Amino acid sequence: MADSAASKRLEKVASLMRFKLLKLIRDSKRGTDVKMLWVDRQRGSSMNFSRYRVKPGSKVDLKDWDPDDKSASPGGKEEDAKRLLELAAHIDELQELLYAEARRGVLVVLQGMDTSGKDGTIRHVFREVDPLGVRAVRFKAPTEDELAHDFLWRAHLQAPAKGELVIFNRSHYEDVLVVRVHKLITESECKRRYELINAFERLLADNGTVILKFYLHISKDEQRKRLQERIDNPKKQWKFSLNDLAERKLWSEYIKAYTDALAATSTDRAPWYVVPSNSKMNRNLLVSAVLLDSLEGLKMHYPRLQQKLDGVVVE
Repeated sequence: MADSAASKRLEKVASLMRFKLLKLIRDSKRGTDVKMLWVDRQRGSSMNFSRYRVKPGSKVDLKDWDPDDKSASPGGKEEDAKRLLELAAHIDELQELLYAEARRGVLVVLQGMDTSGKDGTIRHVFREVDPLGVRAVRFKAPTEDELAHDFLWRAHLQAPAKGELVIFNRSHYEDVLVVRVHKLITESECKRRYELINAFERLLADNGTVILKFYLHISKDEQRKRLQERIDNPKKQWKFSLNDLAERKLWSEYIKAYTDALAATSTDRAPWYVVPSNSKMNRNLLVSAVLLDSLEGLKMHYPRLQQKLDGVVVE
């Protein structure tokens, strides 16, 4: 056990050293696009995220994205795991810079059908980030107090402050998904809520919040396998509810609700990305890559000190 732990520590150190080397190479190449040197090394070109991004105002058909797509994880299992660790280390570095600069916040929204991997995405993408620098918020059925307010109230309470990175595990979109599928709101009310959501996210963006929204796209058959795994594995049974089977019967209705929501609320400043998620590694690498690219694009800097430190010695 001790040898195994030591081996893991050495592997982590080696991965971090590889990351630092890649960063030095990147910084030495004037004019080189910072997008995904981890992909450049593998393919010779940067990754094209536009294929996963929902174009504002476009008609959405989720059949256009194959949930089995693994193009974000081109290597073998070990190579992809190392790449994910390198990305996580870089995200950690940039999150610290985000906190130090304290000019902008970042909101990551994770949505998807049951078992699509929202918890797993958080666990793996943010594995290296200082727990003090990131906050995950799980949205469950609204409480009595939340129901007494407008549907966006609880989301606004959890929105990131400047310097903060916040992850919504489910989100304000539940109020145009679950409630629509179960016919708790009318079609006209649902469309009105799309407009309110766009206005809410525009407000956050105007206040310096970077918004990235990910729909974790799995197939119905993949969901069947994952639900069965929860049933069969005593360590995972706590995740399962018989209500999951009732919700699964509404698969087509949920796909329709997601399709309409993605089309109505993907904007230039709050884009949706459809993430093929039958492969957990592909899901984690793609979310990491998009997040890292967005953080790099902020061109952040550590704040300059007002005092001069020349000659200052700690005794």
